[in-house]
Amino acid sequence: MTGHAQDKPAPARVRVMLVEDSLVVRQLLIHIVGRDPRLEVVAAVASGEEALATIGQTRPDVVSMDIRLPGIDGLETTRRIMAERPTPIVVIADSIEDSSLRISMNALRAGALSVVEKPVATTHAGYDAVATEICTQLRIMAAVPVIRRRPIGSEWAGRTAVAPVSAALRVPEAPSVLALAASTGGPPALARVIGGLPVRYPLPVLVVQHMGAAFMEGFAAWLNGVVGLAVSVARDGERAEAGHVYVAPGDRHLELGPAGHLRITDAAPVGGQRPAATALFRSVARHAGGRGVGVLLTGMGEDGATGLLDMRRAGALTIAEDESTAVVFGMPAAAIRLSAAGTVLPLDRIAAHLARLAEGGP
Repeated sequence: MTGHAQDKPAPARVRVMLVEDSLVVRQLLIHIVGRDPRLEVVAAVASGEEALATIGQTRPDVVSMDIRLPGIDGLETTRRIMAERPTPIVVIADSIEDSSLRISMNALRAGALSVVEKPVATTHAGYDAVATEICTQLRIMAAVPVIRRRPIGSEWAGRTAVAPVSAALRVPEAPSVLALAASTGGPPALARVIGGLPVRYPLPVLVVQHMGAAFMEGFAAWLNGVVGLAVSVARDGERAEAGHVYVAPGDRHLELGPAGHLRITDAAPVGGQRPAATALFRSVARHAGGRGVGVLLTGMGEDGATGLLDMRRAGALTIAEDESTAVVFGMPAAAIRLSAAGTVLPLDRIAAHLARLAEGGP
């Protein structure tokens, strides 16, 4: 058999629509995407109106969305795309501008999948890393199946689910700490779970969210504004207090240490991630044992699964998000395969379950 008979057709390139009002940045993004042979730019438009008018004809697999646009901004454009023609959306944002960050996080709540840093110039020190991350996110997110979304505002503010959970579950020890972790689709999922907890929640809450380091301060500030509990970026050595949410800083592991103190480390990535859910969960298994509660939410890959298994083996209560509500079922599915999750629940039932567990109920 001749060699060329074995040749397979090249996989279809990922079709990208770029939405960016700055001509300079738009040309830069065209250049960045054009360098990746797995991607192709099928449209580059300067406004949300243009994006909405052309998305039906251009049929992109993924959209790169600027947030600050003339006329309809990136948040409203995201909402309309998700309501009318659901397409994976990657937000390209200025990481240091507070108002842009807030809009970016709300875009995630409206259905966008991830936020990456806007490129500055080819001569900028971090340009190559930013360019690589943009292409990686566009390729990965293009493969995520998205569904039609109703516009989302504060639909879960102050609301808790009351669906029953198996009465066979009993809490062996009073919980002392809650650890939550998420990746793709995580910010709105975390807002929903944490926002559904009582304002006087009796446990400290430790959070790992996979996100670019430049966005973590803004993510914590945004979360602080949309949930009832106080939220801050965790600091090394501080004592974890009940009713406070501690978010892992960018590119650092968050761990529970002895006597309820937090540890921030720059130890090697775990499974390619830093911060890593598994690093957090393992530390909770080690220092809280059967008094820990671990929750693994939506996310790509398998981070957190082995750490959640350590927690379950230590006697902790462990929960994974059900496939029916996960934006990406990778991380929860990995935990379920390992039998690391003692309970599997849809997103809107997790907060009420956590509230009952903290009260020592079934």
